[in-house]
Amino acid sequence: MSPKALDRAIYSAIGLLASVGAALLSFTSLAGQFDNNVEDWLARLRPLTTPARRTAILAFDERTFIEHGGIRGLRSTLAEALELLASAPPGVVAVDLTLVEAGDPADDARLARAFAHTRNLVLVCEMMPDGREWQDPPPAFSGLAAGVGHDNALPGPYDNVNRRIALERVAGQRRRFALSLEALRLAGGVRTIESSPTDLGVGPILIESRWDEGRPLRVHYRDAALTPHVSITELLRNPGLGRALAGKVVFVGVTALSGSSDRLFTPLSTERPLPGVEFHAQAFETMASGEFLYDASLTSPLLLSLLGAAAITLLFCLTSPRWTYPASAMVVGLLHLAPWLAFRGNTILPASAPVATAWIAFLGAFSYRFFVVRRRLEVSEQTSDRYQRAFRFVAHELRTPLTAIQGSGELLTRYNLPEDKRRQLAGVIQSESRRLAKMITTFLDVEKMSAGQMELRLESIALVDLIGPVVERAHPLAERKQIDIVVEPGSGITLSIDRELMEYVLYNLLTNAIKYSPPGKQVLISAAERRDAVALTVRDNGIGMDEDDLKHLFTRFFRSQRAVQSGETGTGIGLVIVEQIVTQHGGRIEVTSKPGEGSAFTVLLPQSR
Repeated sequence: MSPKALDRAIYSAIGLLASVGAALLSFTSLAGQFDNNVEDWLARLRPLTTPARRTAILAFDERTFIEHGGIRGLRSTLAEALELLASAPPGVVAVDLTLVEAGDPADDARLARAFAHTRNLVLVCEMMPDGREWQDPPPAFSGLAAGVGHDNALPGPYDNVNRRIALERVAGQRRRFALSLEALRLAGGVRTIESSPTDLGVGPILIESRWDEGRPLRVHYRDAALTPHVSITELLRNPGLGRALAGKVVFVGVTALSGSSDRLFTPLSTERPLPGVEFHAQAFETMASGEFLYDASLTSPLLLSLLGAAAITLLFCLTSPRWTYPASAMVVGLLHLAPWLAFRGNTILPASAPVATAWIAFLGAFSYRFFVVRRRLEVSEQTSDRYQRAFRFVAHELRTPLTAIQGSGELLTRYNLPEDKRRQLAGVIQSESRRLAKMITTFLDVEKMSAGQMELRLESIALVDLIGPVVERAHPLAERKQIDIVVEPGSGITLSIDRELMEYVLYNLLTNAIKYSPPGKQVLISAAERRDAVALTVRDNGIGMDEDDLKHLFTRFFRSQRAVQSGETGTGIGLVIVEQIVTQHGGRIEVTSKPGEGSAFTVLLPQSR
């Protein structure tokens, strides 16, 4: 597989793993809380700004509790307020007050008379803690109501923020609709609420809500200040205020902090909880105005994640780094922006899967390109640079024998030279031709070895017969540097090898040891048997190498910094050929070295059988 094909396969795998991983992550509690936080932030960023059109709050506020006896005076105070509203009646009165227990008989009788004169009265009921039955108002009250509705909200999973209301609850085989939904029914003059597995019908209003989980409805919040509030104390002092409530759907309840535990946190009220009565009014306005919030389908975030991962993958596969990063950043930005765009269309899109996919896919692809592809490019550039330097060196080296051959030939053809001089020039031409041919053969051998085209001509040879001719050829180079070559060949060791190629291996290692050793040092050639292998070692006391040099030692055209600084010439391909020859013989090379202490190259070859 080509590097580009491999890169594309890995980028595709990263994109696929990102989308699958994000999909699995979206089902965790961490992702659920993240989705909740994003939804609340969007709700605060873009709340409804239009005033409530149909609802009003008749509030038992702090002043009312102080001036009218608190909880003990609640029923008589409520009765007095409803009596004042009888002359300019509201369209619907929804009382969010628990009236389960019997009170003072006189107060209850007065309240019952007030209820009897209240048009479209809705009373609230509560579900028992065990969920088996309802706590309804006493018959003296509920018999006068046009509807009874429950007050159960749906605190969000992973937190206590109320984003939804349960439109329908069942206890003791009795179904109750929400207080706000019953108020909506009466406000529309509808006798019954039509229900199906997927929605509820209240006259012309169709509310999408699944039958499971209590038919949840997302409440589209507006600031509580946009709903008219009338204090009962102010109404009792100024009965004329009742005309402002005529024809409206009035929700009666406690807003005083000291008078009610029915307070709910919402996306817009994160510091100060919202009184339950205001929550019901907000739910009514959501349904009455048709400003619903819808849940995106379960497949929407997963499909968006898959498309985002595919887009990032294609960008990394097909575009250059100049365009990949800004374009991928745009895709990441769009995946972050998707929940906001959906919210503008009144749809709640979970953000965890698209956001997680964006970052996993982008960071995964970026990391692979930065640490792998970029490194590969750097290595390629370094190899190319070494190749160019080696090529310049070879070109220079080729020029030397060519110049000698050309000059000698020109002297032979242009001048009438003595016979001994002619023989001398002919010898120069012959030796330089052999040198030139050897250089060319060396480079061809590299390519043949790389392509696996070099064939071995194996023969059984005693190790001493291999070492002797090589030492003899290297002896003049050693003499010039006053270096002693010490041989410990071992006795009776025989190898099945290609003699010419193994002579090249040993000669290369031996001449390298001589070249990179200071004058007056010693080079040792030793041989020993190790289990099923023969170890042939060339050890010197030269410049040595560090660990980083050892990692790149058999890389084509590589030369260590110390080798370059020594002033010795080289191409950086001799050891590449050596390793390939040894490998084709079924052996391997071990190298130990320390800077300033020398190096030891050990060739391990299989024993003859």
